[in-house]
Amino acid sequence: MEQNQFVKKTYLQSLKAVIMKFRGSIFLSVVVAGFLLVAFYPRRAAESAEKDAVLMKLIVSFLDELHFDPKKMDDGFSEKFYTLYLESLDPSKRFLTQEDVKKLDAYRLKLDEAINSGNADFFDLSVSLVESSALKAQGYYREILAQPFDFTANESFETDPEKRVYAKTDAELKEVWRKILKYETLARIMDKEEGLKSAKAGEEAPASTPQLIEEEARKAVLKAYDDIFSRMMKTKRSDRLSLYLNSFTHLYDPHTDFLEPADKQDFDLNISGRLEGIGARLQNVGDYTKVSEVVVGGPAWKGKELQENDLILKAAQGDAGEWVDFTGMLTNEVVTHVRGKKGTKVRLMVKKVDGTTKEISIIRDVVEFEESYVKSLILDGVAPEEKIGYVYLPKFYADFQRADGRFSAPDVAKELEKLKAENVKGIVIDLRNNGGGSLNDVVKMSGFFIESGPIVQVKSRSAQPEVNYDRNPAVQYAGPLVIMVNSFSASASEILAAALQDYGRAVIVGSKSTYGKGTVQRVFNLDQAISGYDELKPLGDIKITLQKFYRINGGSTQLRGVTPDIILPDTYHYLPVGEREEDYPLNWTEIPAVSYSQNAYKIKNLEEVKRRSKARLEQDPGFQKILSHAKYIEAERKNSAVMLNIDQFRKDEAAEEKLSADFRNAFKDVVNKGARNISVDVKRMETTPDNEKTLARNKDFVEGVSKDIYIRETLRIMHDLIEQN
Repeated sequence: MEQNQFVKKTYLQSLKAVIMKFRGSIFLSVVVAGFLLVAFYPRRAAESAEKDAVLMKLIVSFLDELHFDPKKMDDGFSEKFYTLYLESLDPSKRFLTQEDVKKLDAYRLKLDEAINSGNADFFDLSVSLVESSALKAQGYYREILAQPFDFTANESFETDPEKRVYAKTDAELKEVWRKILKYETLARIMDKEEGLKSAKAGEEAPASTPQLIEEEARKAVLKAYDDIFSRMMKTKRSDRLSLYLNSFTHLYDPHTDFLEPADKQDFDLNISGRLEGIGARLQNVGDYTKVSEVVVGGPAWKGKELQENDLILKAAQGDAGEWVDFTGMLTNEVVTHVRGKKGTKVRLMVKKVDGTTKEISIIRDVVEFEESYVKSLILDGVAPEEKIGYVYLPKFYADFQRADGRFSAPDVAKELEKLKAENVKGIVIDLRNNGGGSLNDVVKMSGFFIESGPIVQVKSRSAQPEVNYDRNPAVQYAGPLVIMVNSFSASASEILAAALQDYGRAVIVGSKSTYGKGTVQRVFNLDQAISGYDELKPLGDIKITLQKFYRINGGSTQLRGVTPDIILPDTYHYLPVGEREEDYPLNWTEIPAVSYSQNAYKIKNLEEVKRRSKARLEQDPGFQKILSHAKYIEAERKNSAVMLNIDQFRKDEAAEEKLSADFRNAFKDVVNKGARNISVDVKRMETTPDNEKTLARNKDFVEGVSKDIYIRETLRIMHDLIEQN
């Protein structure tokens, strides 16, 4: 839950308290008209150490004042911070040795004081060790890959880093690298062999021998690691500092984050589904930046000059801006030069696929990513003439930055009206993999299905719970309703599912439990908390967990999630997933229930609906295959070591590929016949810019729904619901 209403008075008071806590000689004044808090801090040279100190102190102050569960900064906290950062610094345990860790260990109980004082000695040491280790590792992989591997030896490699320990010496570390590279070379040999087997009949197979295949595989691994290390060597100090600071903030909870300016832009895009820029997706290819996609309808697409696979060499702002060379620059840094405010111009120097170089000018504009928005279909139910409406909502998006921004609640309302006009007998809302979004929108959306009443309770750390109500007595849809969820339905998805389950308004269908994220975050801009220091800005933002939300029955969804009325097994059925598997999540708590009732639609005979579904699942070969595959995945997670003998590796790979292929092939058939767009949507898509791509994406969407056995069982549940009610 990334957005929440917050009155200006509370916002001002909170920021004021933060600044009052900011360590150092500070004199505070508040400019009420602009809600800007001004802090005067002793001036020093604009160096990275100064920025580090300012960031650390600001973040500590914000967390002390605002976080739902503030922490005591002591040796115990320091030790947890040390451990979490070390895990983030070298998660695969292929860079640091035990000797390196011993050097860092001297700071194990001192990091609380370091953060409070803004001291970055430990961080600087960690960066130095990782960078020197990366140079050593680069020498290792280049030396190892220069010679053929012996694939006849019977040795194994542990693929799960959590089960590995840090190498004692450089010699041991080099051996770790040898096994990693041998494993990756074997995997590429298997891919090459598979490619040769699947060559079309009549085609002349390329000349190949085991020695040649092995050599090509090693070269491919070498190129991959050269690319990885090229990007690694360009990592900026600020990126490494972000990792360090987030290891600190994640001790408070997994969703409290320090956001660099570029991260904040990505966060806004994720919430709103739109941004201001040129409308192109970029990726690193060696030292260059390639256009991987031109977004349909965006300014680059309208200009028709920038194309996929073009290389962007450099950029300049406006008509007179100086050129910035992108050679060797990482994508996230390139993006900061390419994105910009609507109406501004950016000039790009582009190398085309044919080798020519061209200057392209683009006026930035708002770019919308249609895949972020709600869409609907008509599905054929079980009985003749039983039309069912299907609504797919990938996120609870909300564009708070623009007056004409799109919001998920009114968009869903439009889809409901279109489906009602088609005289559907029931509606399915698919929230699978929906990670949440806007609290305001989920409250409004829940109100579409009841007359009025409480939807969710929200509580700050030291305040009484606030109840968020649907106050609109109108019921937009009063018919049978099924909500689909899975283990990755989180936050706002859980609010909607929980509210409609508590009201007895909808049948919830899906995995054993939803994700279990029952917390509310708000983003604060750090630049607004300190004046001056323009040479240090932008400092970034901090996203803080301010509140927990609770069901109207008083229980929290935190950690426990929402348990569906009808459980449909998935491939994660036997694996622990969700918030409970994160480091340092907030705990589950409970508060008093509030009074609630509704008469829009009352589910009757739910137990009979559940009994029928359970009986079908026990006899359904598709779901039985899913359970069997889930057991296999559970076993594979436990048995994560692989043999590096080529004969055994080939045998194991063949067995795994057969199991995977059998599983994939079991779900290729159309099981939901008649899945189709609403007529008004077809007309709209046919008249959109570049309707070929729009129609192609829609075709993939409809085909995916047609082959989805979870939707098939949901339609059967819907039929039982209609019949029983």
